[in-house]
Amino acid sequence: MQSKMRLDKRLIQQAWSTRVHLALTIGFGTLAGLILVGQAFLISQIVAGVFLADKTLNEVQTQLLLLLALSIMRAGLSWGSEVAAQKISGQVKHALRQRLMRHLFSLGPAYTSGQRSGELTNTVVKGVETLEAYFSQYLPQLAMAALVPLTILIFVLPLDLTSGLVLLFTAPLIPVFMILIGDAADRLTQRQWQSLSRMSAHFLDTLQGLTTLKLLGRSRDQARAIAAISTRFRQTTLSVLRVAFLSALVLEMVATLSTAVVAVEIGLRLLYGRLAFEQAFFVLILAPEFYLPLRMLGTRFHAGMSGVAAAERIFEILELPLRPVPSSPHQCAPSHTHRFDIHFQNVHYTYEDGRRSALHGLSLRIPPGNKVAIVGPSGSGKSTIAHLLLRFIDPDRGSIAVDGQPLDSLDITAWRSQIAWVPQNPYLFNASVGENIRLANPNASPEEVIRAARQAFAHDFIQALPQAYDTLIGERGSRLSGGQAQRIALARAFLKKAPFLILDEATANLDPEIEAQLREAMDHLLQDRTALIIAHRLGVVQDVDRILVVAGGRVIEAGSHATLLEDGGFYSRLFAAYGGFA
Repeated sequence: MQSKMRLDKRLIQQAWSTRVHLALTIGFGTLAGLILVGQAFLISQIVAGVFLADKTLNEVQTQLLLLLALSIMRAGLSWGSEVAAQKISGQVKHALRQRLMRHLFSLGPAYTSGQRSGELTNTVVKGVETLEAYFSQYLPQLAMAALVPLTILIFVLPLDLTSGLVLLFTAPLIPVFMILIGDAADRLTQRQWQSLSRMSAHFLDTLQGLTTLKLLGRSRDQARAIAAISTRFRQTTLSVLRVAFLSALVLEMVATLSTAVVAVEIGLRLLYGRLAFEQAFFVLILAPEFYLPLRMLGTRFHAGMSGVAAAERIFEILELPLRPVPSSPHQCAPSHTHRFDIHFQNVHYTYEDGRRSALHGLSLRIPPGNKVAIVGPSGSGKSTIAHLLLRFIDPDRGSIAVDGQPLDSLDITAWRSQIAWVPQNPYLFNASVGENIRLANPNASPEEVIRAARQAFAHDFIQALPQAYDTLIGERGSRLSGGQAQRIALARAFLKKAPFLILDEATANLDPEIEAQLREAMDHLLQDRTALIIAHRLGVVQDVDRILVVAGGRVIEAGSHATLLEDGGFYSRLFAAYGGFA
């Protein structure tokens, strides 16, 4: 219950950011409630005059015109309240989605790589969208359920104390039943949202792995799995609807019985002449309207429940601590040089909240203008070193310095602008070839893009595509081969012209001829620049200035290719085992 109250408080804080529209929504709704009282009064006077005093149409014409004016005003206020409510939900959804995306970007790949992309996508898109009912319906109705009945009571109590007390003591029954039923609905809605998230994640995984499933003959099994997940989601949704319909029935019954009690006690007093007709009719008109906002609150409570379920996951992500967090209150830009001097000093890093160690007291140096290669077995911490330099993560202990300045004191955006990273499996977006290359420099001219492609030996195959540089290459570059995708990534590095390069097996997936060409091109690219080369194929590191052998999260050997072979250590055994092509 406390977590639910805390979540509601955070959602209300989000709505408070649009306080002007929130005030308009509540204000228009309250004014509409006041006009409702005026309408009831005019109707009771008109009916009493015509029915009891035999008034003609001309005699009640003024009252009828005033009733018409009030009806138009009430309709206008109701429309204005709905428009303002939609503005609330629109602005809050826009702000929340931007905030969520910024937070995910700040968390970086260290977080997102451990999550299911389908579930995150469902949270950002569908999850935020489901909050519309909460902000545009439930939250304004919460205020209406308090203000409109209170407004009616202010007019009824002085006029008819008995009816006013009946309204006062029966009104809490509706919220009580709503809360009792709402607990069950809350649990079912949470299950429904979790089921939807799992289904979205599983469906995306299946689509992305469709080729593998077809090759292994498992596509029918996955189709049955998706059918089973869909059935569970349908059953959960029907359970939520069942509770919603039952609660609507209960709330309608309570409201109807309460209205009936008011009608009976008014009728009896009217029968014995203890209440004037105008007063009785006035109260009788207002009785159903008194309970209507409370009934509507119950209905809209269920409409907003799915949004609350999604909000729990949204705020769970937003509350994740950001890494990296600058240790210095004064960030500074990296020095404008093409020769960075980088030091790792006793660096420790663990994954899974300390349960899996990646680096254990790692110390190394990348001298200015040097090409330093890191080799070692899988899981030795090579990719973690690259992520630390890219500041996707920060060390648990130890320090990293760039030209004598702590890395965590540098402005992240400025530092990353000095780095070109070519991963082993580059990500290509479903856009044109030119747009994918231009990600490295959005302001680059077409001539600069072509020059970068030529340097990466990608121009010839790009020209052979149906629309050359304007050809759409599909999601994850599905229309390109692995080698072609790698050359697009290299073209990005050429276009960025960054002084510090991180190459993670940049020549993977290439045939020997293209690999030889790219090695020549990279030699030109690496001139007068600092470079870190993460290599699995030992043949590509023989010409670097220094090789670091990493195992168990620390550097166990260091030296040139020839020196390490002469020492006969771990590097020598790797080279002998894989023939220089590990």
